[in-house]
Amino acid sequence: MSYVASIHIYPVKSLDGIAVSQATILASGALQGDRSFAICDRSGAFVNSRRNSGVDFLRLSFDMKHRIAGLKIQDTEQEIFFHVDRERPGIEYWLSNYFGFQVKLIENLLAGFPEDNAAPGPTMIGTETIAQVASWFPRVCVNEMRHRFRANIEIGDVPAFWEDQLFGGGDEVVRFKIGPVIFEGVNPGHPCLLSTRNSTATEVAPNLNKLLIAKQKEIMPDLVKTGNLNQFNRLIVKTQVPHQAAGKIVHIGDEVQILSVGKSLLNTMPD
Repeated sequence: MSYVASIHIYPVKSLDGIAVSQATILASGALQGDRSFAICDRSGAFVNSRRNSGVDFLRLSFDMKHRIAGLKIQDTEQEIFFHVDRERPGIEYWLSNYFGFQVKLIENLLAGFPEDNAAPGPTMIGTETIAQVASWFPRVCVNEMRHRFRANIEIGDVPAFWEDQLFGGGDEVVRFKIGPVIFEGVNPGHPCLLSTRNSTATEVAPNLNKLLIAKQKEIMPDLVKTGNLNQFNRLIVKTQVPHQAAGKIVHIGDEVQILSVGKSLLNTMPD
């Protein structure tokens, strides 16, 4: 039985996540607390690993109940703690010194700062997919690969790349249910698989797409032949959620059930 094996919330966009046992759906479809904060430069652009390698060496801990963030530089001992409401200027000062330019920590409690505003629901991936892809890179452990995928919900008891069937082609969506919540799998997302803090980045990144295509043909030749495998080189599934799901909770252990494939029903689903 496919089920929710783990749930991760990423309080600050582009920084470390925290494992939780359950998560509440917001009216936007996002998980409460996920990407609620973001670091921006003076121009308002997000500070992320694509634009600033310093992000990869910044470690975050986060107490969601008490709204306390802990920041430290990787491979150092000192961790500085800030209350994200009362000590916001202190956080911004510390981060500005770290990055070497002025930044602000902004917050959006209603919808967070999703990677895709058209599909702001939680992202999905199979636990076995993470393990399988990590095995392709000798110096990348499973937890490092999990950090690079940064998916919200991991699905267990399914083979690697099973989640590929959670999105359709063209304007079709795949409807599936997790606990009390109906999701629509919209399209695949392309995670940043490798970071500058990992030595394999320079070795593998130029040939990443070729590697993924080769693995596709090797692992699932029947699906390749029939054309039923969609965009293998995109390894997480992005979702949208009807606003009626606001307040509902997804738990670890909830069953994942595929319902149907077709046009989006977001505007027609009953409460």
